[in-house]
Amino acid sequence: MPAFAHNAANVYRQTEAQSRTPLELVVMLYEGALRFSILARAAIERKDIPARREAVSRALAIMSELQSTLDMEKGGAIAASLDGLYSYVVGRLVDAAARQDVQPVDEAMRVLTTLRDAWMEIARPKVEGATRAGR
Repeated sequence: MPAFAHNAANVYRQTEAQSRTPLELVVMLYEGALRFSILARAAIERKDIPARREAVSRALAIMSELQSTLDMEKGGAIAASLDGLYSYVVGRLVDAAARQDVQPVDEAMRVLTTLRDAWMEIARPKVEGATRAGR
């Protein structure tokens, strides 16, 4: 990709992220972790170690970001549960990379998909309820 196109893509992503709500940003992080997990899985299948390393590294960086945003004091049991799930996903991704095995990636993706879907529901504007209340 030419440098100008790479810079334009970065500016677009930055603008997109800045225009999102905090909940939408969490969903975006899950989607990124899933995207890189899918890439890692494909790289494992074709035995492409450099691509696997890059994809797992990117997915792990996203998981680290998700964990670092947890407020354990205010979040209580929910934050603790999320931290445990994030640690599980990290462990599965590391295991997949170490063993060159897609099964741990599949397990990580199941957890990430469930979490992403739940956060998407939370982030969804509650227009239907507001519309009904206004009638």
